[in-house]
This record gives sequence, structure tokens and C-alpha cells, in this order.
Amino acid sequence: MAAGADGDGDGDRLLFNLSVPFPSVREAQIALGSLSPDSEPRRGGICKTLSVQGCTLQGRWVAHEARILRVSVGSFLDNLSLVLETMDRFGPPSTS
Repeated sequence: MAAGADGDGDGDRLLFNLSVPFPSVREAQIALGSLSPDSEPRRGGICKTLSVQGCTLQGRWVAHEARILRVSVGSFLDNLSLVLETMDRFGPPSTS
């Protein structure tokens, strides 16, 4: 996980990357499917990208303001916590 300023000449952009390991590719894909529908309400201030690489859910945020980044990541972590609790409650997905 890392955060910092992006030095691409497009102003001071803040970056945040998050990697969440899962026991299986299927569980990472379930989490992605559960978290992807939530688009950012404010266009232009932040960009969020989610993907799965192997058994890991990858998240990347790019924002122009620390406050917007903090709110977006905080909301994502709240939703991720709910997804993890639900997956834990119902057990691993069936293979069929």
C-alpha cells in the first residue's frame, strides 16, 4: 500500500494503491464484483480503479485533494469490511 504525489506535470495528484490478498481467485473476483458497482459520486476530483491479479484485489485511487481521497478510500474500506464479513459468515464459495 502506498500514497504519494504523482510527478507527471499535471498538478499535484495524490495516489493511493491498495492490495488485498484473498485465499482464492474466486473470492477475489467475488469481492471485485461486490465493490465495483460503486462509482465515485464526484466526477473530475478522483479516479478509482479496481482489478484482480491472481488472488489479490488491487485498488488504485488518483485524486487532486487529500480530503476527497480520504473520503473515497474510507468508504471503500467500510464496504470491503462488509464484503469480508459476509464472505466469512457464508464460508468459501462452492466450486461448482
